[in-house]
Amino acid sequence: MRTRRALGYRCLIPCLGILVLVACGPRTTQAPQATATVTKATPNMVQPTLDPGLYPLSMPGQYHVGMRSFMVKDPSRDNRRVPITLWYPALDAPGSTSSVPTRDADPDLKGAPYPLILSSTKVAQVFAPYLVSHGFAWASVDEIDTYFAFYEGAIDQPLDILFALDQVAANPPEGLVGLIDANMAGTIGYSFDGFNSLAMSGARIDPEYYLSQCPTPDVTTEAVLGDLSAFGCGPAGKWDEFTASVDVSITASQDGLWQPLTDPRIRAVMPMACEGWWLFGEKGLAAVDRPVLMIDATNDELYKENVLIYKHLGTSDKALISFVGPDHMMVYDREMVARMAHFAVAFFGYYLQGRQDLAGYFSEDFVAQHDDLVWDVATGE
Repeated sequence: MRTRRALGYRCLIPCLGILVLVACGPRTTQAPQATATVTKATPNMVQPTLDPGLYPLSMPGQYHVGMRSFMVKDPSRDNRRVPITLWYPALDAPGSTSSVPTRDADPDLKGAPYPLILSSTKVAQVFAPYLVSHGFAWASVDEIDTYFAFYEGAIDQPLDILFALDQVAANPPEGLVGLIDANMAGTIGYSFDGFNSLAMSGARIDPEYYLSQCPTPDVTTEAVLGDLSAFGCGPAGKWDEFTASVDVSITASQDGLWQPLTDPRIRAVMPMACEGWWLFGEKGLAAVDRPVLMIDATNDELYKENVLIYKHLGTSDKALISFVGPDHMMVYDREMVARMAHFAVAFFGYYLQGRQDLAGYFSEDFVAQHDDLVWDVATGE
């Protein structure tokens, strides 16, 4: 099972620069000194072929896209390396094209400060050029990636993203001061990074529920596990050792749940094709307290889990848009990517840019105009 899945995802980077599965953890917000370094990122802005009248926000916006990479270290986690790529509205450079971001381009400050989107760089390579062209900044962490079973990465990945938020807020790269409105931030992710986004929704890890699933999951959890699930009982066998690596500010609890792994500056989250039921459970998901837009395909092996998660989100400000027919790999399809980007521009434009005019573009009425979309849960799930 793991071998097949590993082979399936090995082609993600050359195909679209894409992604795959799960994460959560401890947090301090003191910003260390940034040590400048350059890391590689090879974005690929896909030009969609969709009719802009059907998905108008899938078209590139008014801004050219610049990008800059730098390295910081988190002193609260033994100076853990956190390489960050910052994507931002930029001035056109000689020889540049609208479809390819320009490294180290001069920023376009006419609309600054721009709301901030957070994710892994693997996800940003696919979606950041779309959203940044519509007036967002984007900070992504370069070295977080897929994993095939629950382990320490499930703690470290969201912490890396939160640390990136702290860094671009307190120590933006030279020449980019005043560019970012880090107080209006959102998270987005697909598959493994969808979990990271969900973890920053206010959801809380429920150790009692997770441990009760090992070694034998209950009927509810068993029904949503499959080849794409990163559920694993490895940490359960050494739980004390596992939790000792997590900051006490996260694990300390009066109700049995870990503290939410988020930040008040994160105002909206967009988990796509995500998972995490077995880690949060009903009680942990009930703590979700900010707007959530979920997207998944009805033939995705994770769809049943996405439905289960969606139904138990504590926030009343939630939506699920189901793409009828595709599977987990719809993120390889440029038209599917463009459609997802449309909804992301609308969702974050409404909640982070304050654009009331975009509400209709991720609404039930809009979804009803498309035969291959379902608002809420597809029939039978």
